[in-house]
Amino acid sequence: MANYSVQQQPVDTLLSWIRSNEIAIPEIQRPFVWTSTKVRDLIDSLYNGYPVGYIITWKNPNVKTKDGKLSEGRKVLIDGQQRITALTAAIIGQPVLNKFYEKERIKIAFHPIEKKFEVLNTAIDKDVSWIKDIGPVVNNELKITQVIRAYKSNNEDADENQIEEAIEELKSILNKPIGIIELSANLDIETVTEIFIRINREGVVLSQADFVMSKIAADEKYQGNLLRKFIEYFCHIYVDGEFLDHIKHNDLEFSSTDFFRKLSWIAKSDDEIYNPQYQDVLRVAYAYKFNRAKFSDLVNLLSGRNFEKRTYEEEIAAASYELLKAGIEGFINQTNFERFIMIINSIGFISNWFIISKFALNFAYTLYLKLKDSGYTASEIEYYVKKWFVLSLLTSRYSGSAETAFDYDIKQINSIGIKQFLTDVEAANLSDAFWSARVVQDLSTSNIKNPIFVVYLAQQISQNKKGFLSKDITVRDMVVHRGDLHHLFPKELLRTNDFTRSQYNQVANFVYAQQEINIKIGKKSPDKYFEVIHQQIEKGHAKLGNIIDKKTLDKNLKDNAIPATLVSATVADYYDVLNERKKLMSNAIRQYYESL
Repeated sequence: MANYSVQQQPVDTLLSWIRSNEIAIPEIQRPFVWTSTKVRDLIDSLYNGYPVGYIITWKNPNVKTKDGKLSEGRKVLIDGQQRITALTAAIIGQPVLNKFYEKERIKIAFHPIEKKFEVLNTAIDKDVSWIKDIGPVVNNELKITQVIRAYKSNNEDADENQIEEAIEELKSILNKPIGIIELSANLDIETVTEIFIRINREGVVLSQADFVMSKIAADEKYQGNLLRKFIEYFCHIYVDGEFLDHIKHNDLEFSSTDFFRKLSWIAKSDDEIYNPQYQDVLRVAYAYKFNRAKFSDLVNLLSGRNFEKRTYEEEIAAASYELLKAGIEGFINQTNFERFIMIINSIGFISNWFIISKFALNFAYTLYLKLKDSGYTASEIEYYVKKWFVLSLLTSRYSGSAETAFDYDIKQINSIGIKQFLTDVEAANLSDAFWSARVVQDLSTSNIKNPIFVVYLAQQISQNKKGFLSKDITVRDMVVHRGDLHHLFPKELLRTNDFTRSQYNQVANFVYAQQEINIKIGKKSPDKYFEVIHQQIEKGHAKLGNIIDKKTLDKNLKDNAIPATLVSATVADYYDVLNERKKLMSNAIRQYYESL
């Protein structure tokens, strides 16, 4: 069987397929991304017989119903939605969502004498030489004689034959061909993705999560269309709470559902950690309820795939939609979400800046939901979620083939339990060599978003450590108020001594310090600025920071994993001091992890 078929169909046939629901068009919850002028250009291209690209559909497999009969699979649109939306807007009169998430009509005007198109505006609306809206003309709501008679009454000097010819050409848009590529139902999602990328002239990357969203959006039988809205509205309200009112006023159908009530709380949330996208909601919901992580399997399950019999069955599709719905509701549940965020916040990850691996955060939330469903106590859930999240960051567990690792981990936890699996993973990954070599080596990087350094900062925040040479101001205070990282060995000092950027910007040379402290340090080497510190301790009068006793200074250096050798260090001691500090930082991270 061929992997796909290519055919040319007239616009009228394509629109009839849409009207009859033969092609399942995912309802757009996002604003229509094409400009009105681009809609005009599409109509103009059809009018003049120019090619307008291909529509790509993927045929759903035939599904066996409960009575043993086969239900013919519909076609799901996977590329060309903007063009189809433009056609239905201009010809059928279907409204689109504008950037304010309000429905509006896009009217394309036509000048039959000059044979040109424009987006209807105030000037054209007042100009009798224009036909204000091509829709009723093209879709046969108005007869040609009606249009000609109305136009002639307002433009007495116009040539009737010329008008008739232009109107006939306008109506012929319905007969202009559009290319349709139909992908076989037998193709797996990986192949469909590859075909899409190769065909799409702009090389747009289509993720498998996009296929899932298109799949559920095209379903009405199991409320898939509402589930897609549930996900996308949640993600949008998360970043723009005022969008809740747009839904109330512009999507009365959805706002009357229980889904709307279940997501309304997010409008008042002030969380700055998660920032979930639709991919995250899908991934967590899927892994949580299905104990799988590969989206290709989810697409098959929503199609009713029986993996053993290699058939498609309605009962499996129904059960899969029900499970996915439960998973999404679990993700969006206010108690679940806020409790999980509180756990992550409690270990020092207090803003989205610290979330360097969305996969790690997604898995931690999946774990939280699964353990809660399994009857674990609140303290047990907190323990395992903290441990797994930090461990996955330290070991970069979800870098590379993240989905494969995600899939393996959720299946292992489902099989042997989190306690045994955590023990096994720790034994395999967190050896003494890991702490003494791997962590120390990673602290040589100049990338402050390095997982090891981020965990180190989280450790400082969670343990309420004070900033460098600060008596009262904590690292948390400085992070919350957008404080800066500064150099122990000043950058200008090292630059003037021929150190390169990657050398002086090693993360082990960074500390959180108040700006005024950093300014007073200036270009001084550590031995010089610590002379000032020692003098103020002797005299009890602060000039650099506000530490005036040795005990507080010693604790401050310890809290910042700073070796005692720094106080007398010069430029020549840079690497020796940094190597000592890397070991102290590693020890601090290890103690932090083991204390979780």
